[in-house]
Amino acid sequence: SFDPETPTDRRVLVLLDDFSLKSSHSIFFNSLKSRGFDLEFKLADDPTLSLRRYGQYLYDALILFSPSTERFGGSLDLTAVLDFVDSGHDLIIAVDASASDLIKNIATECGVDFDEDSSAMVIDHKSYAISGTEGDHTLIASDDFIQSDVILGKTKIKAPVIFKGIAHSVNAANNLVLKVLSASPSAYSANPTSELSSPPLLTGSAISLVSVVQARNNARIMITGSLDLFSNRLLRTAVQKAGSPDKYEKSGNEQFVTEISKWVFHERGHLKAVNLKHHKVGETDEPAIYRIKDDLKFSVEIYEWSGESWEPYVADDVQVQFYMMSPYVLKDGWILYLQHTLPV
Repeated sequence: SFDPETPTDRRVLVLLDDFSLKSSHSIFFNSLKSRGFDLEFKLADDPTLSLRRYGQYLYDALILFSPSTERFGGSLDLTAVLDFVDSGHDLIIAVDASASDLIKNIATECGVDFDEDSSAMVIDHKSYAISGTEGDHTLIASDDFIQSDVILGKTKIKAPVIFKGIAHSVNAANNLVLKVLSASPSAYSANPTSELSSPPLLTGSAISLVSVVQARNNARIMITGSLDLFSNRLLRTAVQKAGSPDKYEKSGNEQFVTEISKWVFHERGHLKAVNLKHHKVGETDEPAIYRIKDDLKFSVEIYEWSGESWEPYVADDVQVQFYMMSPYVLKDGWILYLQHTLPV
């Protein structure tokens, strides 16, 4: 996996259904290049595809902009992608209405479930983007962002993000998955070209438009049902949310995808702890055993990677927990966890 001393990913493999996406999504790709990333573009069915050679990974991160791919080329398959993430590497998945079972299954393994109805899209008759032709209200204008400077940066995203695509839900059993951009209470997932014969299964804020995962091995994942979310067209378009008098010359998409990619690729929010010390109050040496009700002193230095260097991390919500591994054998029976209330 990546060097823990310089955690920012640099080598990124981008898999596409069609090379036309290099130009239609060029603003996002150029943003990554300007920040020092080395992007390698390949078609998802390229017969030479491989993530590793001689036991070493060739890339630090993978971007899957290939929603309709039924089968990857070369040695790449679902297991290889999951092994890549399990090895501490990062992943961005963006799909659309053409999403294949392969791509959906990768997302499921990461903790989110796309709507099983292949004809369904996110529809919202209240929180849609006003345009010349209103159509079926599948052009969503969302401003329900996660409140996290770590993930989305300190500068507030003022303009709504425009989303056109399919819905997913977060697996309730997976507490590592977070909704970063949620649908409004009036949204639902259904076929926009046919009348509803039964109530939709996915509705309201249960629908996630964009989710992220912080794995326990430091791998980071972003999943969205809208490949258009990253497109030049939506990054540059003006936006006005239905029912709102506010008009914006540019959508919030560019700021959103830029900031969230900084988190995914470890340019922000990656911490390290050094000089970890603990001992009983009144003593100086670290003991082999602690007993219940012992008072102890704990100290640690925490740094955050800025994308270029390690900077002192300032926060008031860091927690320390000691866990007793066995109630009978105390010696060597403690595990120490550093916890933080935000995904870092």
